[in-house]
Amino acid sequence: MANLPPLTTDTIQSILNETLDDETLHRLVWDCLGYVYDETSQSWNVDGVEPVWWEKYPEPPEFIESRPATVQLTRSIPKEFKGLLKTKMHFKGYSIDQLVPRLTRRATMASWLLSYMAQQGLLDVE
Repeated sequence: MANLPPLTTDTIQSILNETLDDETLHRLVWDCLGYVYDETSQSWNVDGVEPVWWEKYPEPPEFIESRPATVQLTRSIPKEFKGLLKTKMHFKGYSIDQLVPRLTRRATMASWLLSYMAQQGLLDVE
């Protein structure tokens, strides 16, 4: 997808700080999951998407609006990478007054992206 920010810890920080808009965040996760929008057919190509995703979501899910999709995203993070938000980003979580679905789902997406980065060799996890 065009005009996506680079997959870096600065981008992850912008997700946590809410300086990266929701639409771009969704597009970034969709791109990493393998969803590709085909302008010609005006449809989503899922050839690069794992079956666990495209069988349930033939079109990329709106994670911020969908609790089930966010739960699936959380479950897809390998155990060894579940704490990356804390260890790499020093993210302490949200205060009680900030515990709203939108923010917690953005944090989940950030966590998943960190996991993706680690699996792709884009993040030093030692």
